[in-house]
Amino acid sequence: MAEGLRERKKRQTRQYISDVATGLFLERGFEAVTVAEVADAANVSVNTVYNYFPAKEDLFLDRSKGVVDRLSRWVRGRRDGESAARAVLRELREEVETVSPRLGLMDGYARFMKVIQDSPALRSRMWAIGQEVLLNLEHTLREETGGAADDMTPALMAGQINWLHGTVVAAIGERMLAGGKPSEVSRDVLLLLDEMEELLSERVLNYAVRGSV
Repeated sequence: MAEGLRERKKRQTRQYISDVATGLFLERGFEAVTVAEVADAANVSVNTVYNYFPAKEDLFLDRSKGVVDRLSRWVRGRRDGESAARAVLRELREEVETVSPRLGLMDGYARFMKVIQDSPALRSRMWAIGQEVLLNLEHTLREETGGAADDMTPALMAGQINWLHGTVVAAIGERMLAGGKPSEVSRDVLLLLDEMEELLSERVLNYAVRGSV
């Protein structure tokens, strides 16, 4: 369905507030900027900010929803004959090979990561997002395989598959913070992905294979 005028205006307002907030956080640091200052700079009320962003951390990590369900989307979209782990490996390789900004392979990402690194509140939120990713993936694997509620296999497999994604994201962040260029970091992380795949057992690599139609 086409986006209505009201929905578009709300989306644009939300994005504008987030952009203003991000600029302030990058300039002064997350802890040094108040929600009131964000509201003033965006020319809106504090209540308006909270209507769009329930917590201050949401202003900076406003695209976390796309991260939370990323692995589940990749697993659900796996190809015929492809396992959950191999689908995630393929998607990660494609993102890294294309130097995708979705994984942080972009100029300016080091500044973004520095804000997170310097903020205990943002580091805590990042950990919470990681837990959401893991739980969502476990739920998806349980659905896709028909696992019983007391079957620990989906949880164990989710941990292994999530390790791939978490390690790649962390490696990119570390290398970008150290001054790496996106194209150089991409090459390094592709090698890292090969090493990680070799460490996974055949049971993990062949779990939740989608049957041919």
